[in-house]
Amino acid sequence: MAHIVELDALSAPELDVYARLTEAQLRNRLETEKGIFIAESAKVIDVALRMGHEPLSLLMERRHLAGQGALLMDRCGDIPVYTADRSVLEGLTGYTVNRGILCAMHRPKERTVDEVCANARRIAVLENIVDATNIGAIFRSAAALGMDGVLLTGDCCDALNRRAVRVSMGTVLQVPWAHIDGWPEHGLEELRQMGFVSAALALDEDALDIDDASLAAREKLALVLGAEGDGLRPRTVAACDHTVRIPMQNGVDSLNVAAAGAVAFWQLRAR
Repeated sequence: MAHIVELDALSAPELDVYARLTEAQLRNRLETEKGIFIAESAKVIDVALRMGHEPLSLLMERRHLAGQGALLMDRCGDIPVYTADRSVLEGLTGYTVNRGILCAMHRPKERTVDEVCANARRIAVLENIVDATNIGAIFRSAAALGMDGVLLTGDCCDALNRRAVRVSMGTVLQVPWAHIDGWPEHGLEELRQMGFVSAALALDEDALDIDDASLAAREKLALVLGAEGDGLRPRTVAACDHTVRIPMQNGVDSLNVAAAGAVAFWQLRAR
């Protein structure tokens, strides 16, 4: 049964994980295997619990104790539930956009590339995408539009960044993901050995249009998306099997990487 803890100020040490620890500190708290991530909103927490993630504590407005928070507490077992009036919690960074409930959870053990790709036909590979909002939006599109998994290079934003989890609406906890090493040459060769054809999304006049029938017909396809602004590195584009572009109109030169990903995921989904 949950243990209710009343708070009257944000200085309470129990709120460190919600109010004061950086993303890096949460990720590597004490030991890597003891890392923490924050799930925000009842909907995201529900997804996390359904996916088997272990809750450590809850934080919610007092008014939620007898409402939607009560349903979550019933599922979380014997953990502390920190609560206060909204006037106190409004001082918490990001609190006003999380719909009143947060949950600190154990960070899950990360999958391997082999585990993510084992039965996949479509995967997204993200290179140097550093904005948490874009990471979250890409995961949400990947879940909705048929991607079987996501691979991230080491210079990407953490997939379990607090904002990324929130923007993804919890789908980052549903779509299998892993980090891919030795990118691009070694990583791409690893994917080829698993049967994937790689398609780099890049602004190249010689690229295939995204509606080229030969792309959608591929049994296994890895869609490679690059950094905000600069896009994919030239050596990555050169190392991929194909370069693909989304035709633009009205003088627009490109789409935001998350928007481009959504278009590519839908057009090149497995049929």
